Amino acid sequence: MLIKTGRDGFIHPVSSEITPQAVYRDRREILRLMATGAAGTALAAWAGRQAQAQAQRPGKLAALQAARSTVPGAVTMEKVTDYKDASTYNNFYEFGTDKADPARNAHTLKTTPWTVEVEGLVKKPAKYALEDLLKLGAQEERIYRLRCVEGWSMVIPWVGYSLSKLVEKVEPMGNAKFVEFITLADPKTMPYVGSRVLDWPYAEGLRLDEAMHPLTLLSFGMYGEVLPNQNGAPVRLVVPWKYGFKSAKSLVKIRFTDREPKTAWNKAAANEYGFYSNVNPEVDHPRWSQATERRIGEDGLFAKKRKTLMFNGYEAQVGQLYAGMDLKKNY
Repeated sequence: MLIKTGRDGFIHPVSSEITPQAVYRDRREILRLMATGAAGTALAAWAGRQAQAQAQRPGKLAALQAARSTVPGAVTMEKVTDYKDASTYNNFYEFGTDKADPARNAHTLKTTPWTVEVEGLVKKPAKYALEDLLKLGAQEERIYRLRCVEGWSMVIPWVGYSLSKLVEKVEPMGNAKFVEFITLADPKTMPYVGSRVLDWPYAEGLRLDEAMHPLTLLSFGMYGEVLPNQNGAPVRLVVPWKYGFKSAKSLVKIRFTDREPKTAWNKAAANEYGFYSNVNPEVDHPRWSQATERRIGEDGLFAKKRKTLMFNGYEAQVGQLYAGMDLKKNY
């Protein structure tokens, strides 16, 4: 049993107390480049990244210290979406169907104490208290694109670690082929649970190899702080090459199974939301095109839509997972 008692929450180190490993590595890189004569360009790039990093943490919630990820593809140099936009324009139907509803209503969510139960076809099933779950892997900052099926996108600096750390800890059995993710469904704190829009609790799923991919993130924070309630506190999934609804929020149970799990949106409208839901500009939603997207924060009069990238721009990292598959049939 891994649940701790006598604690109401967890404490994160204050960012000013230590030098982040990512900053330390950047400084070392600057010194190396100075020796090769490339210092001017390097200093400008480093200063830009530092300025962006300082702007990322809004100082609203507890700090969550993290080193910059070294996982291939885990950090995009695209402009990060403003925290205000990322925390006020959300899909979280347990708190309402309008994009502004979660930020208005999610204050009722109670995130401490919190446990995540791992069960099913694993050798080491367990219940993890949040503080124990945090300790399973070193916290990393990963700047991922988030693409939603409605046609909008963001760039968010998430904090967490590869889900594979947890998967390896619980030791899946040989017949485990899929991972199901179950989220909290508490009508006392989530006012829209019980509405007819979805079958509650919200459930999502991945193939085991997708869950084991290093880009698949178990996230506890964003912008250098713990997750806001409306963004899936206290722990959520982030699968950057899939549409946003695959990244289940406020996880309470992870189940390993030999069968493809039934997922919330697939049950609601199978012809619109497939099990895989990989970002694919060549496969339109039945009611709108997926060829382009609108980046939140670029809403000016003359702002152009962006071309949607295959696998949301992560094709080099994840394309091999779907070799030989018909991606129009397996949408």
